[in-house]
Amino acid sequence: MLPSDLPADIRERAARVKLAVFDVDGVLTDGKLWYTADGHELKAFNAHDGLGLKRLLANDIEVAVITARLSHIVTERMAELGVAHVYQHQNDKRACLEQLLHALRLEPAQAAFTGDDLPDLAAMQCVGLAVAVANAHAWVRERAHWRTQLGGGAGAAREVCDLILAAQGKAESELAAFLVLQPGNIGTR
Repeated sequence: MLPSDLPADIRERAARVKLAVFDVDGVLTDGKLWYTADGHELKAFNAHDGLGLKRLLANDIEVAVITARLSHIVTERMAELGVAHVYQHQNDKRACLEQLLHALRLEPAQAAFTGDDLPDLAAMQCVGLAVAVANAHAWVRERAHWRTQLGGGAGAAREVCDLILAAQGKAESELAAFLVLQPGNIGTR
């Protein structure tokens, strides 16, 4: 369900989205960088965000991640979710996004980008729906079309997914599909 106080222009922007792009650190994670004693990186991803990404894909909305860092964990998590468009070690996120839009034959107005910090700004400026997570840097929040209620790594990406699905009239059918109990699925996530 869309909040009743959601501005009409945000509904319209979300209704056009055919590609939802997310930063990783600070958006799909809480932004903390954890390292083991032997130098391996650890990240924690929110299961709610993961289901949101899967639901976008199931509804024929392309999903991508564009991140400046390089992490094997990101590769594994995105593969687990079925996200095919994974771009790591991207210092120019806008150029990467523009190449992806070209490859998918989409217009910038058909894309959303969710970010949290300054490296995301250029990409956010060239899409139809620019989203900042609740705990994004102030300069990013000021320049976004919409802000999530939840912070990065705490369900913010799921809010974006739910917004897009609701604006496209797909939220009710999503809910209905999960209300049907199927043998073997009771009590599992």
